[in-house]
Amino acid sequence: MAMSRMLLPLLFAAGLGGPANAGDIGRLYQSDAIVTGTGEINRQIGFRECLGEVLVKLSGDPTILDAPGFAALEAEAGSFVSSFSYRDRLEGIPIHDEQGTHDRPHDLTCRYAPPTIDPLLAKLGRKPWLAPRPVIAVLLAVEDQRRRFVLARDGDESPYMADSLRAAATPLALSVTLPDRATVAGGKLDFATISQASLESFARLAMPSEGDVTLAGTLVWSDQARGWNVNWRMLSAGKSYEWQISGVSFDDAFRNALRGAARILSRNGSP
Repeated sequence: MAMSRMLLPLLFAAGLGGPANAGDIGRLYQSDAIVTGTGEINRQIGFRECLGEVLVKLSGDPTILDAPGFAALEAEAGSFVSSFSYRDRLEGIPIHDEQGTHDRPHDLTCRYAPPTIDPLLAKLGRKPWLAPRPVIAVLLAVEDQRRRFVLARDGDESPYMADSLRAAATPLALSVTLPDRATVAGGKLDFATISQASLESFARLAMPSEGDVTLAGTLVWSDQARGWNVNWRMLSAGKSYEWQISGVSFDDAFRNALRGAARILSRNGSP
């Protein structure tokens, strides 16, 4: 089923997530973790989490965490941090009961210097992905226990899914867009269209978008799997990619989608 060539400009009219082109390079060299309090033990846990996140974000390759040598670097994660800061997640809420500052949840932000992190990437066989990052137009057809629908940024079928999609994009310094309801209706987008359209039709849609790409997916609830069965498809640089995941929450489905897309777009390989 063919899709309108007018669709993509409308899709990109409203973005979700961070800067479309990740123009702030400094943002690529910082990462966040949630820690309990500001004590040294939890800080070291946070440093290890932040190191993994910054290496994934900067390289665009989630599989870097499985690379030989990562565990050794993780063991000394704190030594690579240029500076760090905390934000109390309960800021403005007085300490109560037996709680003290040592067990309040905090956002730990770690900042890194390129001369420190870039050599770590090289040791792990990766390099910084500093090129402008394309906006990803997400066409997602959903089938839950009661109905089928296309996820729209202003739809009311599942208001938490758009937030979850944005949350999955942010740690990867990616930006995503969803169509609005008017675009879905005007483009006659439905479950069948998105699930059956050829990858070539997505390529034609992506051509006028100045580097922006389309990620198409189907999210189908399965009582047997006790979760969502998910299929993703993307075209990049003339090559098609397809990948699946089963029996997961939609949060995990979106993380899987954006991590796969990042790996493709950063030229690190297939999802």
